[in-house]
Amino acid sequence: MAVSEQISDGLWDEFHTVVNMTSRELREWLNVASAGEETEEVPDRAGKPMGRRVLDILGKRRTDLTQDDVSVMQRVCDIVRSQRDPSLEPQAGGTDWRHSLMDIGHDPLKPT
Repeated sequence: MAVSEQISDGLWDEFHTVVNMTSRELREWLNVASAGEETEEVPDRAGKPMGRRVLDILGKRRTDLTQDDVSVMQRVCDIVRSQRDPSLEPQAGGTDWRHSLMDIGHDPLKPT
């Protein structure tokens, strides 16, 4: 069975709901978040590994996903679900909390 056949519509839809940043927004965030006074990451390696994986997944068609991609999608959904109200209404919170969610493509201040 192809990996794409193993991905439930529910996971596909939930991932694309909780990841409410566009590829461009996420890429720019990862570049900014990883830039420091003394160092700046190579753009295609900027940001935390999970954020880069989310960015990679956003660039794929459902039929091109790997089992590892599916695991990352599930993990991202689990993280957001554990830290947010189910309605996903825009919500202010601490800077570190917001930035940790943005690192995986979810901006809690942005409507889904």
